[in-house]
Amino acid sequence: MNLSHGILPDHLNAIAAVLFALGLALALWRAPWGYLREERNLHVFLGACVALMLMWTVRGMTIPGLGYHYFGATLLTLMFGWQLALLGISVVLVGTVLNHSGDWLSLPVNGLVMGALPIAVSHFLWRFSERRLPNNYFVYVFVCAYFGAAFAFLAAALAASGLLLVGTHPNPEQLFSEFFPLVFLMAFPEAFITGFVISLLAVYRPAWVRTFADERYIKGK
Repeated sequence: MNLSHGILPDHLNAIAAVLFALGLALALWRAPWGYLREERNLHVFLGACVALMLMWTVRGMTIPGLGYHYFGATLLTLMFGWQLALLGISVVLVGTVLNHSGDWLSLPVNGLVMGALPIAVSHFLWRFSERRLPNNYFVYVFVCAYFGAAFAFLAAALAASGLLLVGTHPNPEQLFSEFFPLVFLMAFPEAFITGFVISLLAVYRPAWVRTFADERYIKGK
């Protein structure tokens, strides 16, 4: 949910900036920098960021001030872990601003809505799957990727809607009449793209997916 500048009051933008800065600082502190020191892994990470940046240029507008495009937060979380996923989303956000597809003032709140929140949901579902569900390839793909991406999108959609309701959106009724009826429909492409890519990577390039292990999910099954 890409929120435009001016939709939220200044105090909410300030709170979002503080929260996003704290989350980014934690990600920088906990990030597995040794993983990125390998040239292959660095190329995969940067390539994923560039690909996601290109996908973010394809966007739709459901209501004024609230745009939609593929997030990719769940995909980055499963591929690189939550720390690098948040850093990757931040890189993509900066790239969209430099490409004149966003603005600096709305970057923190968009980083929270499209980055930190869906990443947290995706990480929680992955950890839940690891601890509570059978170690199976299809469980990983469907629960962590397909459903993870769908739930992450829905969480971001609800968060964006809540911010608009307490912000300066001129017509809250428009959310219920034009946006909410499309939320579940818009969650489908997020889930499909993420699940499709992860299912292929887990089979053909498992080394590119840090949260996936052949020994755990495939071998002996």
